[in-house]
Amino acid sequence: MATRTQSRPSNRASSSKSSSSSRDRSGSSDRSSSRSSNRSAFSWGEGAGPVIAAAIGGAAIGFAANYGRKFLMQGMEAAAGDWDEILANEHDMALAIFDKMLATDQTQSFKRKMLFMKLTHALDKHAHEEEMVVYPALRQANNETEADQLELEHGQVKTFLYELEQMGVEAPNWLEKVREFRSTVAEHAHMEEEEVFPRFKQSMSEEQNDKITAMVNRDGFWMA
Repeated sequence: MATRTQSRPSNRASSSKSSSSSRDRSGSSDRSSSRSSNRSAFSWGEGAGPVIAAAIGGAAIGFAANYGRKFLMQGMEAAAGDWDEILANEHDMALAIFDKMLATDQTQSFKRKMLFMKLTHALDKHAHEEEMVVYPALRQANNETEADQLELEHGQVKTFLYELEQMGVEAPNWLEKVREFRSTVAEHAHMEEEEVFPRFKQSMSEEQNDKITAMVNRDGFWMA
């Protein structure tokens, strides 16, 4: 009897400790669960900080690289000199792309596609500079007829680009169309370089010439 009596307090103490331990674990679990439930489904995890920082850093590097490329490309063109020299240099670059396209065959479809993309970008950039700066300046100087004619020819250039896009580089008459396109661009460039631009530049003051050059460089930068 004495043995059983002595053992009861021990059992209750053991039970009390077990219950307390269980409550402690339960309380800890509840607090953990509460913290977890308080975290929004849209909240960032603890490890999100470095990921966000890396993403922002990557975007910043991308923007910097893009602007660096623009400065490099337009800086090289600006080194060509005045606005008319810049535009003449762009004519030469476009004609050089045409020549590379004409040197391909039907087995080089990927190369043709890349060259066509490069040509499209070069002509778009060039047309933007002329249509937003040079042709309006021509009209302002009472050369509306020449400006209208040159802008009409830009419409023909866009038609050629559309037709080549629709044909596809594997078309058997693709090179024939490219050759016709090159001839049209060469004639347009010749008219500008040998007739319109020299006459227009002679009528300008030095200040006007510098202003047109700066505007061509500005628009060229954004389109580069």
